[in-house]
Amino acid sequence: MLLVYSPQKSPRLLYICRFIFEKLGIDFNITEHKDEFQQHPGSKINYSKNVDFTGFQIIPAGLLNEGGVFQKNINHETLQGLPIIFPNNAGSIPFDIFSATFFLLSRYEEYLPYTPDEYGRFPYRNSTAWRLGFLQRPVINEWINWFAQKLISQFPDIKIALPKFSFRPTYDIDMAWSYKNKGILRNLGGMIKKPSMERVAVLFGLRKDPFDVYQWLNTVNQDFDLDPIYFFLLAENRSRFDKNISPANPNFIKLLADHANRYKMGLHPSWESNHKKRVLLSEKQTLESLIRQPVTSARQHFIKMNMPDTYRALTEAGITDDYSMGYGSINGFRASVAAPFKWYDLLKEEETSLTVHPFCFMDANSYYEQKQNLIQTQEELWYYLDQCKSLGGTLITIFHNSFLGTGKLAEGWRDLYTDFIRQVRRK
Repeated sequence: MLLVYSPQKSPRLLYICRFIFEKLGIDFNITEHKDEFQQHPGSKINYSKNVDFTGFQIIPAGLLNEGGVFQKNINHETLQGLPIIFPNNAGSIPFDIFSATFFLLSRYEEYLPYTPDEYGRFPYRNSTAWRLGFLQRPVINEWINWFAQKLISQFPDIKIALPKFSFRPTYDIDMAWSYKNKGILRNLGGMIKKPSMERVAVLFGLRKDPFDVYQWLNTVNQDFDLDPIYFFLLAENRSRFDKNISPANPNFIKLLADHANRYKMGLHPSWESNHKKRVLLSEKQTLESLIRQPVTSARQHFIKMNMPDTYRALTEAGITDDYSMGYGSINGFRASVAAPFKWYDLLKEEETSLTVHPFCFMDANSYYEQKQNLIQTQEELWYYLDQCKSLGGTLITIFHNSFLGTGKLAEGWRDLYTDFIRQVRRK
């Protein structure tokens, strides 16, 4: 048992200690009593400015004893190539790893005032990770692995189990088919707006719909023993952002049922659901009724999320696992971590039951936002894979059926994806 001493046993400290030490397989306890700490015979950490204790000490920056959210001047340094925040010049390590991890993991900065992007989202350029140049690094994983070595040096008998690499592919189905099952009026309007012989060929059964990737993906999932999650958009009202096939369409219902028999299913909440909780609940209930099983996972459409409203709405709707923690305009580690974690509600000062599963790569970011070609995208994917493998992280990727399809947009993407999966499966 590792014992942590702190003059104040705050919810923030308990939350972050639980996250870090569970990742290392270490049982821990927190005490506010000096006598208990001094008499403890095993490994222990003095998380205070008290210099009367000998042994391992971390100087607190004060963040974990605060309440509320305030503008912070984030000091930073580099430690042997490793970026750190909340640095100090005393203690056994040169920064407050507890405060640093909490600041990034809680998304503290997203509770502060900011000018949203064109979609009303928190801009990545406002983030500490972007400004300090580590958005593409899961620095929390790096800190934890580095911290583990420091603990082993101080306490040779301590038992540590470093996390192992895992991979979870996910697929977003914004529009199940490009032309099929849209109805006469939608196809007629599409033809007038953008004439296409491909549309005509598909509608007359002469060519497969370019977004119909499901049989191919089934083969890939089976051949590589993948355990994916599919997120389907079921907006009942179409709009500029919600252009999915109607949830009442019989072929769409059949597609949902087939996938529910094979894979884990999640909801892709519509754009409209962001400002109407009843719409979110209705979409969840619709999906559950169509696949005849509970739906507890979700990922926001367009990665549209705002702290804390989005996560509170998801929790109230019965969602236990969210896969939206990433940016919809650049790839990288939004929470600076490649591992699942519980969401901490800063305004209520409590750890919640919602598990957050951060992603670091989305095909649409590479293509539309970062303007990358396939070679650059491959290099980026391989980079994130190497980062997660070397640190025992969890790699979550997002691919859309439109990018894995057979249309002009998708040229080369299938080969890229299968090559990537082969690389994932290499030891």
